[in-house]
Amino acid sequence: MRQPGTTGDEPVAEPVQADGEAATARAVVDAHGRLTGWSEGARRLLGYREPEVTGRSATVLLADEPPVDTLRSLAGLRRWNGAVTLRHRDGRLVRVSLLAHRRERGSSGDGHGHEWLLVSPVARSRTELDEDSLLGWSLTQSPCTTALYDTRLRLLRANADMERVMGLTEAEMRGLRVSEIVLDAESDRTEHLMRRVLETGEREHLRSALQLTGDRWESLWSVTLAPVHDPDGMVQGVLLSAHNTTAEHVARQRLALVAEAGVRIGTTLDLTQTAQELADVAVGQLADFVTVDLLPDIEDDQELRAMTLPSPVMLRRVANQSVLPGCPEAVVELGTVAVYPNVSPAAEVLASGQPLIHEVTPTGVARWESQAPDRAERVRRFGFHSVLAVPMRARGITLGVATFTRHRSPEPFTEDDLLLGQEITARAALSIDNARRYTRERTTALTLQSSLLPQGHPRQPAVETASRYLPASAQAGVGGDWFDVIPLSGARVALVVGDVVGHGIQASASMGRLRATVRTLADVDLPPDELMTHLDDLVDRLSAEGEDAPGSVADIGATCLYAVYDPVSRRCCVARAGHPAPALLIPGSEPFLLDLPAGPPLGLGGLPFESTEIELPEGSLLALYTDGLVETRGRDIDQGVDDLLKTLARAGSSLESTCDEVLQALLPDRAADDVALLLARTKALDSGHVATWDVLPEPSEVARIRRSVIRQMQQWNLEEDAFVTELVVSELITNAIRYGEPPIQLRLILDRNLICEVSDSSSTAPHLRRALTYDEGGRGLLLVAQLSRRWGTRHARRGKTIWAEQALSTGESGPAAM
Repeated sequence: MRQPGTTGDEPVAEPVQADGEAATARAVVDAHGRLTGWSEGARRLLGYREPEVTGRSATVLLADEPPVDTLRSLAGLRRWNGAVTLRHRDGRLVRVSLLAHRRERGSSGDGHGHEWLLVSPVARSRTELDEDSLLGWSLTQSPCTTALYDTRLRLLRANADMERVMGLTEAEMRGLRVSEIVLDAESDRTEHLMRRVLETGEREHLRSALQLTGDRWESLWSVTLAPVHDPDGMVQGVLLSAHNTTAEHVARQRLALVAEAGVRIGTTLDLTQTAQELADVAVGQLADFVTVDLLPDIEDDQELRAMTLPSPVMLRRVANQSVLPGCPEAVVELGTVAVYPNVSPAAEVLASGQPLIHEVTPTGVARWESQAPDRAERVRRFGFHSVLAVPMRARGITLGVATFTRHRSPEPFTEDDLLLGQEITARAALSIDNARRYTRERTTALTLQSSLLPQGHPRQPAVETASRYLPASAQAGVGGDWFDVIPLSGARVALVVGDVVGHGIQASASMGRLRATVRTLADVDLPPDELMTHLDDLVDRLSAEGEDAPGSVADIGATCLYAVYDPVSRRCCVARAGHPAPALLIPGSEPFLLDLPAGPPLGLGGLPFESTEIELPEGSLLALYTDGLVETRGRDIDQGVDDLLKTLARAGSSLESTCDEVLQALLPDRAADDVALLLARTKALDSGHVATWDVLPEPSEVARIRRSVIRQMQQWNLEEDAFVTELVVSELITNAIRYGEPPIQLRLILDRNLICEVSDSSSTAPHLRRALTYDEGGRGLLLVAQLSRRWGTRHARRGKTIWAEQALSTGESGPAAM
């Protein structure tokens, strides 16, 4: 094909011999085949000035036939190189090497352009250094991919590995700079460092990401730029040595992912969060979409060990994550139990116990159509092409399966990916098993603790109560905080709060033993300070018994506060063993902390306990609590107590609402430690519910007291119960006159039940015994026990009180009976 303006007798094309910039020409051709750029080297090579060619079709330069086919071939390639024949302005044919790059153009309208590097063989200057000598030196200094550049940074020689990496022959690259061989941002940086090598004579190192056009392939390289010296020590060139570090980089990335998994997976003892951490770590670095599905009966350890997988497999989705926002690939919602067909990767790995890599094929997707059409639709929509499924096993138990899939990343999973998936999944499985075991133990401890705490507050004549118990957060575990409300004789009530230091089932069990002990000691009506002494002795004995048992009460310690309130005298006696002092709100005043002797914590032994007695007006509010309420990680105990007092100052009539307000004010977030709170508002029994008589130590007094009791019963409208009361009073008064010491006093207290109390100054306690057939005595207390709901003896600082509680036939209590 002839070009316009030629005669057809064109001369034979000869290689152009030139040096300097004339050897390298640049021409830019847009997507439409028009010339848009022209360098000085191109003018010197082909004779055209820039205005003569700008905007014209590039076919004016091409002498090969057909020129249009050559342009079309270039338009479809990312990179092309080869020998072409060009036409000089004067009609001569010039045979040159052509290296074409397609690059993105920023301006609108020109689309993708081609930058041509038109190269003719470079004539060697007589003044240049002998290349064979340079080559010899370079070969002795080149351990890998090597290229030798002269002082103008133009390639002189390249070894075979350089040709293989670049996809060009040495002849095609000769005379080109690095930036002319590889079009990327790193090439300019490389040339800058090469100039520095020429100037300083010192080596330079850099890491470079080399992306070859034509297909999607990227590699990482470690590049060394070394000066090449002549025998006189002068720098005559730069030796570029490159080592492909892609494999090392990938290995480092995998190790980094394993290390990251060790840090990010298992940060809590929450099973669901641990599974989500696995999905979050793997997405983006290993897979595009990750799901974690666990067996539905994961909480039951025995069930898991004995379980045979059903067909089809049932799994609960607990976590998923995607590179796409919102996880649009997910078919199963979180928390839902779904069916997995036997053909699914999840079912296969659970059945075999081995991980697998599954290639998604049209045939495989077609098998899903009949069993899971919704999943098949997602596979097609997002283009899933590779699946890696790994069973989750820990301590010999199968927990579930983790599934990793790719749809954005074009590379399929490899055996190295399988090993990486196994490693991070094994870490997650162990953490999930720890969370599962902890959840089971925590549930057991909570159940135990709940069964040991009061299940409700029966109505008390002495106080109105409300309480709250909050277990600690999952990380801390169940603790040993507890409280109790214990009815005592004489319409009195005991308020108790305690704290066994530590967490777990052992702490809950220790708390249960202490609570049972306090109830037993309270039943014998011990004063608060004496009760604390006995409780301290018990903990000391438990310490001796459990010296070799970790987690015993002695190992972790305990504190306690015990208060007894008498609604008749309105006096409250309090003692504590290392426990926070209670708060008191008296009507018409500001709340404050009771000033009590602190007392040592339980279990130290040998130290005394002291009690404090205070008179409380009716309607006073007592707040007993454990340190978890007022002391948190970000707040000291003084600030917590101050917040508690401020909240109590706003307390309304409802104790339940006050409990909620206290917890909201002091613990807006989940408590890090157990919290026990007990609020008690005091009541008072007026003279209309209490009758008292002094008794002379004479047998004749029994008849007088009996008559007085009958009259009192008539005033209380309890005539139906008068006979039983008369017998009980008669026996108790007779027993006090005969065996006790004056002064003797009788007191009747009317509440839900009728309480009869006889006090004297003797400390000798009566004992119930069964009288023989011919015995004249010994039947009085037996009669009292038969006629009463319960009876007992309590000791005071001086003397004792024998009491008997009698159920009323009317079933009425207190004011309703009046």
